[in-house]
Amino acid sequence: MFLFKLTSFLIGYVVIDVRGDAPEKFINMAASRGLYLWNITRLGDGALRLRTRIDSVRPLRHIARRTRCRFQIKTRRGLPFWLARLRHRKFLAAGFIVFVGAMYFLSSFAWFLDVKGNQRLEAGQILTVAKDAGLKRGVLKWRIDEAAVEAAIEERLPLVAWAGVSVKGTRVIIEVAEKVVPDAIDRRPAHVLARKSGVISEVLVFEGHPAVKAGDTVMRGQVLISGAIPPPEEPKQPGDRKLETAKKPRLVHAQGIVRARIWYEGRGEAPVVETLKKPTGRQRSRYSIKFSDKEIILANTRKIPFASYETEIYINKLPSWRNMALPVEVVTLKYIEMIETTEDHGSSGARRLAGEKALAEAKKELPAGARILESRLEDVHAGNQGGLVMVKATLEAIEDIGREEIFSP
Repeated sequence: MFLFKLTSFLIGYVVIDVRGDAPEKFINMAASRGLYLWNITRLGDGALRLRTRIDSVRPLRHIARRTRCRFQIKTRRGLPFWLARLRHRKFLAAGFIVFVGAMYFLSSFAWFLDVKGNQRLEAGQILTVAKDAGLKRGVLKWRIDEAAVEAAIEERLPLVAWAGVSVKGTRVIIEVAEKVVPDAIDRRPAHVLARKSGVISEVLVFEGHPAVKAGDTVMRGQVLISGAIPPPEEPKQPGDRKLETAKKPRLVHAQGIVRARIWYEGRGEAPVVETLKKPTGRQRSRYSIKFSDKEIILANTRKIPFASYETEIYINKLPSWRNMALPVEVVTLKYIEMIETTEDHGSSGARRLAGEKALAEAKKELPAGARILESRLEDVHAGNQGGLVMVKATLEAIEDIGREEIFSP
């Protein structure tokens, strides 16, 4: 569809009004002869408005005589007519040519340098190495040796496992992958504390001393696995009267998994009668060409005839050639007419919608890895808000609530 519209713009097309006793016969005969007609709308009895390419006007005159119809050209659009208007504005045409030439010349340089994928390395370090290899801001794009820059980054920065350089328009992207360095094992004493309140369902201790068991109710911040392991009790022998000496607990970095049952709540509401906006099927498009920050409107510059509408934007870029891309975009703005409609959900339908919203609100609080055990919905009295249904959702989930915290011995 986009290619058809672009071709029609380049060739040129006209908007014509067809009047007569049998305009439908006019349309059928034109279609049977392979003439392109589109956006056909009825203006009234015996009158149609349509669009066709400029090279179809002469054959349509013959068809009009055979079908006893007549047509009148209302609007001429497209590149040929636009260029014809420019002939009377030579300075404007010259300025446009100079502008396009300047934009093409400036697009031959690399003006922006981006670094992606670096976590521990500073972007400045990578750009410094790239500059020594010939990649810097303002350099001609065809003078950039991507392989040499990549090799220099990998050789001079030991933390880089892989480097890639790509040129996109006036922007050069340096992408790196850093080597994975294993983290040092933390040996400092630490407890496993509760991140939130709940009822313990399972305790798996990897290191440390368990401070809770299944079925216990814990509060946020409570110790779940202690990093202080008490010394083992030695059995006393009969008649042993040695004085007991206090032994210190062994301090470790506690680790483990403590799962607990947690409850989450969410609320949702929905009207019984709802006002919505729906498309009518009518739409209007505007086309323009964008050079960097400059935009030239090509077609449909008239005021949008819709009182209520939504806008969709489609951007098409020219294909790149040998890793080079011009900063030129063809922008299509589509205006879609909307109309307000009223939809009656009924009490059951409104409760279903409110329940879905309440569940979605409750699930927002669920952390990754949590498993839902049960979900319940409960109606909430809406007070004086007539026509509004409110629902509360309660989720019971099981999740790991432990978090490590360093402590001083």
